[in-house]
Amino acid sequence: MIKRAISEKILQLAGKYPVVSVTGPRQSGKTTLVRDIFPEYRYVSLERPPDRALAEEDPEAFLQGYEKGIIIDEAQYVPGLFSYIQVLADERKRNGEFVLTGSQHFLFMEKVTQSLAGRVAVFNLLPFSFEEIKNTSWGNQDYEHYLFKGFFPRLYDQEIAPPDFYPNYIQTYTERDVRQLVNISDLSAFQRFLQICAGRIGQLVNLSQIGTDLGIDHKTVSRWLSILQTGFQAFLLQPYFENYNKRILKTPKLYFYDTGLACSLLGIQNREQLDAHFAKGALFENYVVVELMKQFFNKGLRPQFYFWRDSSGHEVDLLVDFGGKLFPIEIKSGRTLNSSFFNGLDFFHNLAGLEPRDAYLIYGGTENQNRSRANVRPWNQLPVWNV
Repeated sequence: MIKRAISEKILQLAGKYPVVSVTGPRQSGKTTLVRDIFPEYRYVSLERPPDRALAEEDPEAFLQGYEKGIIIDEAQYVPGLFSYIQVLADERKRNGEFVLTGSQHFLFMEKVTQSLAGRVAVFNLLPFSFEEIKNTSWGNQDYEHYLFKGFFPRLYDQEIAPPDFYPNYIQTYTERDVRQLVNISDLSAFQRFLQICAGRIGQLVNLSQIGTDLGIDHKTVSRWLSILQTGFQAFLLQPYFENYNKRILKTPKLYFYDTGLACSLLGIQNREQLDAHFAKGALFENYVVVELMKQFFNKGLRPQFYFWRDSSGHEVDLLVDFGGKLFPIEIKSGRTLNSSFFNGLDFFHNLAGLEPRDAYLIYGGTENQNRSRANVRPWNQLPVWNV
């Protein structure tokens, strides 16, 4: 088993809070993780009808019969259970006694914040990061390999080919998770929506245009985007609103949490097809943004990430807000450094009064350099924040 980078922080905070919660997309490894780091805990899954029935009908009996602690998988299926956990946590005052997991972030977190505020340490677990696999037998490929394959653990430990894994994943996600959140009679329309979103990775979100393409109104598009965010399939990167001038664009950009899923939705069947695909640069940008996000999630922190663009086309792909400082990052998939790669960073430095030493250019090559215009890092040696 690959050691997950988030493990250390979970164990640390399990010694300080009575409840630990772990959310993330389906098959990101939540169950494997918590069962590995809490091996003596009783494990129950509320996806199993008998366990769910007992939790719903007799919560007190359900929460008895364990000594070390209890792991409750997909806890959002029985919302009433959270109030009983609150009472027990307050009465017993045992840190780390309850470990809860959930793959529907909104439903899960709604109950966590309502019933367990101040009693719970919250973690988001995404699929593997490159850092977690780079020193294994899986860590010696070029970046196109990882864009196409993605990072869901089952692809690695079961050696499943992406064209076999992702269509089943998408079908399961739409038929199980999506239907729990909204009454969609035509799931094929939602799957078409997923494909349209994949084709717009790294682009400004235009609800009206997406709605026109699908024949639905923009309110439905907005609701469906919320579903993608709830299930940790996609997210919106917000623009940085600092008013350096009055021409700042204020529309978010769309990304997926896993590029392998996006490649499948785009109809990419093998790594070679990626080379000539129109979305290759956007997928590379997506990869870098998410890999940097995983650094923060794996330390139990919410990343403060933004992008910046003005109406004249000047842009910085990513701004990391950390420790009261901004770190501008430009992302280019090309393997050969070009002086034009630094132009967006140069413009933003002059506008914002920032120092180039805090800026990064991440690209598809292999050089690791500290230049006068920015620090250059290859795709497999991303900058690290001591979070």
